[in-house]
Amino acid sequence: MTQELLRYPIPSEAALEPPAEWARLREQCPVARVVLPSGDEAALVTRYADVRAVLSDQRFTRPVGQGARVADVESGGVFNSDMATVLPQSGEGHLRWRRMIGKWFTAKRMTALRPAIEAMAEELVDEMVKHGAPADLKAGLGFPLPVWVICDLLGVPDTDRDRFARWSDMLLSMTRFSQDDMTAAQAEFGAYMADHIAAKRAAPGDDLLSALIGETDADGNPLSDRILVATGIGLLVAGHETTANMIAKMVAMLLADRGRWEALLADGSLVRTAVEEALRMDANAGFGMLRYFTEDVEIAGTVLPAGTTAVCSMAAANRDEGTFEHASEMDLRRSPNPHLAFGAGAHACIGQPLARTELQAVLDVLLRKLPSLALAVPVDDLRRVEGLVVGGLRELPVRW
Repeated sequence: MTQELLRYPIPSEAALEPPAEWARLREQCPVARVVLPSGDEAALVTRYADVRAVLSDQRFTRPVGQGARVADVESGGVFNSDMATVLPQSGEGHLRWRRMIGKWFTAKRMTALRPAIEAMAEELVDEMVKHGAPADLKAGLGFPLPVWVICDLLGVPDTDRDRFARWSDMLLSMTRFSQDDMTAAQAEFGAYMADHIAAKRAAPGDDLLSALIGETDADGNPLSDRILVATGIGLLVAGHETTANMIAKMVAMLLADRGRWEALLADGSLVRTAVEEALRMDANAGFGMLRYFTEDVEIAGTVLPAGTTAVCSMAAANRDEGTFEHASEMDLRRSPNPHLAFGAGAHACIGQPLARTELQAVLDVLLRKLPSLALAVPVDDLRRVEGLVVGGLRELPVRW
């Protein structure tokens, strides 16, 4: 591991391009010393095999309790809130929780849900067109669609989406909001979700939270309100924030080179592989995943002592030439495509079937309804979201 101390996150000069430093780190320094905005040090892991190995190793988990200060400061408190301290993070308890939630994200359920997702996407596109070009595709489609989907799944009114967005940004803040803001957001969001769960107890619906109210823990006891609140907040934040940003980034990547968009118009069967390649090529994915080492670990010839916090950069790993041929090139036909956009191991994104369904549905709808879609600004003028754990574009100006 180099003695050089890099500041993390590493800045990039363009919204859709990776930091030039990534390639050098993968080749020369796959385990790098970095300093986080809090001033704490961590080990940055950038090679595909190493990132996958760390994320898949059940000995290591998110930094909760010991080591949590780093995660709390870097991740807006989201790893040190009820979502981390109440929900089981490892072992049988974690697997049981994932099984309960996972039943709502099966391929069968996603297939059944897709027509409704496409219908909502078409409605949002029509509304955007009605107001005329140029338009902000993120605000008009990228944000409201996944909010509507996850709210419908949870049985939460999507009319509260602006409040969800504000609370989510605060919970996912690195540097944008103060600790007081983050603490207030946790309290407000928690109170909102507690009221919602109380209403579901009184009048259950056909939704995930109503179903969870009827579940029991390993001891046969009903799930506590704290677990239900943490689950509701976690799914609501993850279910809209990342997908909303990814919709905008995917469309931007495909429009940045007109040949890509034309290829999709000529062959709609490429939508599935194009979505996977956009996920792999996302250079603005956000902070990465943190893992806390409870024992000494050797990575790429470097021994990291117990107590080390590692930052696993899935986005850097997804451009590893050792795993992906012509890794820096966007290949809409790439298959197989074992990218790490959703993580790996026991903590891989549980909602990835839903994210894939939404991304594919959005792309199908846009190709069908707006074949002349184009960026309304030069690609170099696109602006990144700054100061949040998740990466994204501030807006995506388009015309047609």
